[in-house]
Amino acid sequence: MKDKLTETTMELMMGPSHPAMHGTVLCRLLLEGEKVKDCDVELGYLHRGFEKICENCSWLQIFPYTDRLNYASPLLNEVGYALSIEKLMGIEAPPRAQYIRVILGELSRITDHLLCNAAISMELGAFTPYLYLITAREWIFRLLEKTTGARVTHNWIRIGGVKEDLPYDFKDDIEEVFKKIDRAIKDSEAILMKNRIFLDRLEGVGKISKESAISYGLTGVLLRSTGIPYDVRKDYPYLVYEEFEFDIPIGTNGDNYDRFMIRFEEIRQSIRIIRQALKKIPKGAVKVEDWGIVLPDKIEVYTTIEGTIAQFMHVIKGIRVPKGEVYSYIEGGNGELGYYVVSTGDNGPYRLHLRAPCFLNLQALKEMVVDGYLADIIPTFGSINMIGGECDR
Repeated sequence: MKDKLTETTMELMMGPSHPAMHGTVLCRLLLEGEKVKDCDVELGYLHRGFEKICENCSWLQIFPYTDRLNYASPLLNEVGYALSIEKLMGIEAPPRAQYIRVILGELSRITDHLLCNAAISMELGAFTPYLYLITAREWIFRLLEKTTGARVTHNWIRIGGVKEDLPYDFKDDIEEVFKKIDRAIKDSEAILMKNRIFLDRLEGVGKISKESAISYGLTGVLLRSTGIPYDVRKDYPYLVYEEFEFDIPIGTNGDNYDRFMIRFEEIRQSIRIIRQALKKIPKGAVKVEDWGIVLPDKIEVYTTIEGTIAQFMHVIKGIRVPKGEVYSYIEGGNGELGYYVVSTGDNGPYRLHLRAPCFLNLQALKEMVVDGYLADIIPTFGSINMIGGECDR
């Protein structure tokens, strides 16, 4: 029997309790010194049961659960779900509601990218940029709280529109927030982009080729870092994205550095989209005027018998969605976020499946870390931006 003390390789369990693994992923590593020779990625330690839960909920009751998928950009989850049901019902939200969805969705994308780059910075020892970027995210949280009443899990998008209109001073508030975000990003870049240690930990680390990215089904920043400019907002426009001018940042090497820089540039592009949307946003209703689809306003519930009955029917029986099945997708914080929904005409889905970009993106982790160093797993895993609630849905 071979003496264990003379072996040149070592097995190491990294996670799931390791802080860099988010408490939800286990990497079974085979190491030779500090070199990673093999990596078996095991997920599922945060099993939410989202899809099964949805089979026992009404169509409207599902919205709070979507918030808890990618909780770094929850409004994008809500928008994606609402669009899938609207597609099944053959309806569209009013134009103003579509603009509001774009504005709030892009704000959610910004918070997602700020959190990801902040975490990577902190995990590599750059704590000051972490504070800059998390503070910037906090300014957006305050703005979203003023708009929706909640900081993180909003439950604010509705089938057929949105719950309420934007606050009257939203435009002034958001411009102040944008100025602060721009300053935070510039200050972070000034610290990080001339730091030789930080650059050495990102450049050429965690590389993946175009061919591998496509074969794994990667989307979002991971795919764009390889030079492929696929973005659902451009390739398959939804809502009113075709009305805006914006660029799709891409990388060349498919490494951690490209992904880090792409996220900063996508924040700038999201700000560009929001500014255009606020200039073009039309006046009008923010939800369809059909009490068979949306809940009546409280004033109607309290003062009219029709409003009271409509509220009662919504709560007790829920809305009815026609029989059929549909796949609808948007550009989420981590890539193509899709909902496959099957309706039997009842008050809730017979089947609801989520195409979770985190789940697919995590497939590539092994290829990205093998033949690298143990310490390189930290920034590489961070650059994937695996969100447990979306991955272990």
